[in-house]
Amino acid sequence: MASGPGDGHATLKRCLAVLREARNDSEQFAALLLVTKAVRAGELDAKTRRKIFDAIGFTFPNRLLTSRQPPAGCPPDTFRALGLTLLACFCTDPELAGHSQVLNKIPTFNDVLVSPCSPESTSMIDDVYQCLSAVLATARGPRELVTKGTVSALCQAYLNGRYGSARALTLLGGLLAIAEAKCWQRDAPHLLAVLGKLSDDFLKAEDMTKFELCEVLPHFIPLSPPPTQDSQGSECLHRLYRGLADILGSKLSQSQRDPALKLAACLVQACGSEWIPAGSAGSKFLALLVNLACVEVRLTLEEPGPLDVEGKKEVVTACYVLIEMGIQECLREDKPLLEEKQKMQLLRIMEEAFGAVIFYLRQVKQEELQDPFIFASVRILGAWMAEETSSLKQEICELLPFLVHYAKKLFQEGSPAVSLPQPELVSTKGSASPQDALRFLLPGFCHLTAEDKPRDILISAGAPALLCEYFLHQWKVLTSVPKPLTPLTSTEMSLQTACGIFLNLVVTAPDLIRQDKNFSSLMDMLLKSLPLLLSQKDHLVLAANVATLGLMMARILAGSAALQGSQSAQEFFRAAILFLSQAHTAQADPGSEAMVLAVSPAYTGAWPEVGELWFLGMQALAACLPLFPWLPQAVLQTHWLENLSELLTRVAPASVDFELVAAFQGVLVELARASSPCRDVILSHHGTEWANLYGMAALEQCLSEQ
Repeated sequence: MASGPGDGHATLKRCLAVLREARNDSEQFAALLLVTKAVRAGELDAKTRRKIFDAIGFTFPNRLLTSRQPPAGCPPDTFRALGLTLLACFCTDPELAGHSQVLNKIPTFNDVLVSPCSPESTSMIDDVYQCLSAVLATARGPRELVTKGTVSALCQAYLNGRYGSARALTLLGGLLAIAEAKCWQRDAPHLLAVLGKLSDDFLKAEDMTKFELCEVLPHFIPLSPPPTQDSQGSECLHRLYRGLADILGSKLSQSQRDPALKLAACLVQACGSEWIPAGSAGSKFLALLVNLACVEVRLTLEEPGPLDVEGKKEVVTACYVLIEMGIQECLREDKPLLEEKQKMQLLRIMEEAFGAVIFYLRQVKQEELQDPFIFASVRILGAWMAEETSSLKQEICELLPFLVHYAKKLFQEGSPAVSLPQPELVSTKGSASPQDALRFLLPGFCHLTAEDKPRDILISAGAPALLCEYFLHQWKVLTSVPKPLTPLTSTEMSLQTACGIFLNLVVTAPDLIRQDKNFSSLMDMLLKSLPLLLSQKDHLVLAANVATLGLMMARILAGSAALQGSQSAQEFFRAAILFLSQAHTAQADPGSEAMVLAVSPAYTGAWPEVGELWFLGMQALAACLPLFPWLPQAVLQTHWLENLSELLTRVAPASVDFELVAAFQGVLVELARASSPCRDVILSHHGTEWANLYGMAALEQCLSEQ
């Protein structure tokens, strides 16, 4: 007659009683044997398992794991097996799984995984996997597993192909999902070996295994450092490319195509397009990949309902990553993977996909704004707006009020719903919080504020006030890091792009600058920030933006109290003069003995980004000189006039182009008109002579007047 669960519980009660009353090790061992049989039978509920722990605690399992002499006639690992069974039983309680007495057994668990496996030890391995899975699910567990060497043990267990190797792979995937960076820092060689086996299996598989591996592989592709930095990693990537080319070149069902697209997106996220080889085959594959992504986006977003299907948003988000790569490859001029004809075809296909993205975003309801998929959709649209300024302009203009409202809501309220991956082809570590949708829209807004219709829409939607608030916030982020002004790529780029938008507004909508109080707050911040920026290295481009914007805004807000000779205003203008005055120097011409005018070494690397701002800044400074009576004196104090006179006297006039001459003359004329001391300094340093030499007719006339 079979015994039921009730009989098992009765037996267990007797065993626990025996354990409590056991007088020696043999009696305890006999009772433990009965307990572990009951545990393995799997008939115990959580309450009963807790009773077992309360009765025996960690003492008995600890003794069993350290005992070396099993009872006569028992296999050598008997005690250890019993101890592990008890720990596996305890680990079903999450509180016990995170206990230090379990966490300090991690080296023992690792040892079991890497030891030779006999048929008798399979239950022991099962118990170890149960313990490790439970530990992984605790708060401290992942960190403890990484630091105590479990990643290496799991890699070996998988690569050895022994009993339970599939569970080793699953556990590795779970551990990488939680602590990817730490795992790769400590165990890169072992993880690369696993990636090597997986990529080899992926390439060789001819059945459904290929598609199952598409789901597994993304966990094993590191974002940092990218696999392309290692020859073994590069080989893995090439196998993955060939395997994906086999898949995507075939006729696929939806369930087969989706994981392949997600794997491709993961590779793009880690390596950009570097995993795709140059040449005809690579360019066709890349074009196919982007094409498939665009089709998927259109099919999903233009049809009502499909997004509700589980996992669909993740697939479309992966397609967004592939499309962003497509945008970048269409713009790439240095060693492009795509031919011009392919680029034109892809741009047309991508335009259709973005039509679908805009269509989707126009349907979004207020209560859906926290959905991370909307964030992903806005982000990819921002990438398109940044580059394709003429495409879909009418549709984008109609969407602008929504985009401003969405960016404002996320910026001001924050967004906890960012569980979907937000892959990025460019490193944007730093300020980018998940709710920072505005950061991705700034480049597009910069283009659009240069045009009348979209600028008017942005202004009426409240974009200027939002941008001022955002700029002030990003400046705080930049200056709040432990080391002052440590370069933070995304923060600095956001500040620079916002400056570009403000410059557009200063030129095209000066009345807005005068009337909107947000710009007075912005002016105050610019006055204080430029001296700090110029005192640091590596911030020249941002300093150029701040200096030029500040000078151009100062013309418009000249009557404001902040600019009436206050200390912050004087420090700002001194810093701006310093920025403008140090941009050029004299250097020897390699082809002759003459000296020529050149961009200063400190400015050379950034000049493509700074040059235009410098010319704008010179014009703005010239316009400011008549407005601020104290400003010429500030120029005198910097000795710029003497230095400029010496520079223009030393260099060959032919080396100074007409645009530079005009820039210098604009400032010099205003200084000479506004201030007798400035005029006297120019005259005493042969100003009339070099004004004639450089064809500065307006300056000559100004200097000749009494």
